[in-house]
Order: sequence, then structure tokens, then C-alpha cells
Amino acid sequence: MKTSIRRSRRAAVAVALGSVLALTATACGDDGSGAAGDKGGEGSGKGTITFWDNNGGVRTDIWKQIIADFEKKNPDIKVKYVGIPAASAQSKYDTAIQGGGLPDVGGVGTAVLAEVAVQGALEPLDSRLKSSPLNGKLSQNLLDVSKSAGGGDTLYQIPTSANNGTLWYRTDLFKAAGLDAPTTWSKFYAAADKLTDKAKNKFGFTIRGGEGSIAPALDAVYGQTGITSFWNGDKTTVNDPKNVAALAKYVGLFKKDTPSADLNNDFTKMVAQWDSGTIGMLSHNLGSYQDHLKALGADKFKGIPNPTLDDGTRVQISNPVDGLSLFKSSKNKEAAWKFIEFAVSAGENSKYNESAGQVPANTDAADAAWIQKSEPTQLAAAALNGASTKIVQLPYYLPDWNTISKADNEPNFQKLLLGKVTAKEFLDTLADQLNKAQADWKKNH
Repeated sequence: MKTSIRRSRRAAVAVALGSVLALTATACGDDGSGAAGDKGGEGSGKGTITFWDNNGGVRTDIWKQIIADFEKKNPDIKVKYVGIPAASAQSKYDTAIQGGGLPDVGGVGTAVLAEVAVQGALEPLDSRLKSSPLNGKLSQNLLDVSKSAGGGDTLYQIPTSANNGTLWYRTDLFKAAGLDAPTTWSKFYAAADKLTDKAKNKFGFTIRGGEGSIAPALDAVYGQTGITSFWNGDKTTVNDPKNVAALAKYVGLFKKDTPSADLNNDFTKMVAQWDSGTIGMLSHNLGSYQDHLKALGADKFKGIPNPTLDDGTRVQISNPVDGLSLFKSSKNKEAAWKFIEFAVSAGENSKYNESAGQVPANTDAADAAWIQKSEPTQLAAAALNGASTKIVQLPYYLPDWNTISKADNEPNFQKLLLGKVTAKEFLDTLADQLNKAQADWKKNH
């Protein structure tokens, strides 16, 4: 995997360069300006800290509300807000790691967490969390995702929110057909068949065949087999014979119980198709709730976590988790940590996630009125926080994960739907790429 090797070497160069810059940079006070390798300091616990929002514009208003709440409670600390568009967040961090100017606190999602952490830019947070009021208040499943995404057992991110796979279904169509809610995979497949009437352009399910197809397919595969680990030693379980059989069954729905247009549908087209037609079920996340509500009305659909096995066992893949990280170069870590603690406290974390339409990481926020009024979010929170839910940790830490799961295999998934490759051939190819990327990661880290 030449690309992975190049990126690992680039990361090493960045660390070295950051160390050199750290020795020559002019001190800039408690404004967080520094490069990876700077040790920073605890500071006075007062003064100004800089916060980078990794979804600037979309979340600017809610973060400014949280900052105002924080400054009111902590009048000796001022927070300088910097909004960064999500698409450029990683490059912004990479540039600052090499050239200086890192913030005290930043939003760092699991998709880029390992790359930022491996360059030595982030402060380990395990001991801080252990002695914090947040200890025991955060979803253990989300903390596990954060640690895994960081590339090991160290916590570099305090999770703030997560999405969750949701099976949206048309309650009116299910009632008319005399079907139970599709809470298990057996009921899901039975409903997909019964609700399909091609002559009337009615289908039981819409499958994602275009951009973003790999994650929902893997969710369906592991959910059906009950395999709970992505790795068996240094080899991936993705092409386990049980997973091969599950994938073959899942893609067998294409054009049998799904529209043929699904081959090229990304989530936008898929959601629009479901909202405007007579399709029974749609697998997407919580983010499409408002679209469904506007198109269908509250009495014609429901959203539930993805199906369980017949015995009630729930296995799902890890979804990307957003969170806050403390930068090692911060010269005022005490104040920066106070801001993180405040932002992820029950009330503020609830406020943030109500705006974002996602599941709060703070489990005390699950009692908030807005969650109780939103059944899909309530059920998603219960699934994510439930002790019986088993989460298969996807290897977000691999530098080539995005390339493998998108550019390399989304076209292959379309070939699978069209019958040009078998489920075994598809998963064997994916497994080979992942095993090589894992070996490269271990060699270089």
C-alpha cells in the first residue's frame, strides 16, 4: 500500500518539523499558537483560549450560544471562536501542526483523529476525564469508538455527539399489509418481499448503491451475522464466510425488492425517492428525519435502530463520532479543559445535539424533553448507550480507510449489485486491501 506508506512518512516529517518550529517559535501568550511537539502548559486557568469549530457555518450559532453560557459562568476566561468549514478542517489542522498556530481546543471527528494524534498534536485525556465530573456520564460505547479511532487505547477526544444507523419505515404501508415493525432481520426481509409490487411501482426497500454505499452495507452484514470484531488478530473478519452469505442476501434485494435506480443513488437521491414514492423501508441515519416529516407527516413513518438478530442481539458498526480535543501546544490547558467539561455537560451537550439532530454523548442528556418527543432519537440513544449493543469498531485510524471504503470499493459495490462480481469476490478484495493497510499501519506506528 504505497499511499499508506507515503502518508505515514509524511506524518513523521510533520512531527519532526513541528518539533523544530517549536524550538524557534516566538511565544504568543495564552492564545494557543504553537506547533505539534510544543509541550504547552497548564497556564493560569484564566485569560483567552482559542476554539476551532470543525463544522463552521453549520454549527456556528449553537457554538456561540455555548460559548456565551461558558463565559457567563467563567468571567475570567474568554473564548475566541474560529469557524472552519468541515471540508477543510483536516488540511487546516495539518497546516497548523507543521507551521504553528494550533488552537487550545478543537473539534476533531473520528475520521481525522488518528492522523492528528499520530503527529503528536493532541493531549491524552484519560487522566483528566478520570478526575472530571464527566467521568461516568459519557456513553461508554462512544468512548470506545473514540479510543479506537485514535489508533489505540489512549483517549484523544471527548465525544460530543454521534449519529446512528436508522431503519425508516412507512407505518401506513406496514399496517395495510398486516406487517409487524421490522425490528429483526427476519421481519425486515419478509416485509421487503411482501411490500413489493413491481407492476404498481411499489418496492419494499431502497438500497444505497451510489456514493456512501459501503458503510450501510457493512452495517447490514455485521448486524445479520452477529460478528462483533472487525479484526481477528491481524486479519479482518470482513470476508468471514458468514459475512459473505449475509452480503449476498442483502444485495439480492436489488431490483427484486428495490428500484433499479438505486444503483446510482447517494443518500440525497435515495431519501428523496423514499419521501416521494411508495417504498416501504429506507436505511439512513437520523439526519433525514426532518425531510421525512416534511414530506410524509408524522403519522406515516417511524424510525427505529437497525434490526437485531431474532434473539434480540444488536450488532452495529461504529458511526463517526464528533468530539473535542485538547491540543498539546496549548499554553492554558486548565482553562481549555474547563471549556471542554462545560461544553459536554448534560445541559450544554443536550442543547448542542438538539441543534445538530444527533445523539448526545452525555447520557444524562437522554432525559431531555426534545429527545423524549423524538422517538427515533430516543431509540437511537438507547441503542448507542445500551450495554447489550455490540459495536464493531471500523478502522478509522488507517490512513487509507477513506480511500479503501470509498474510491476503491464503491465502484466495486455497483459491480456486485449488477452481478459482475460475487459477494465473496467483493469482500475478498476489500479484505486484502484492509489487511495490507493494517500491516502497514503496525509497521509504521
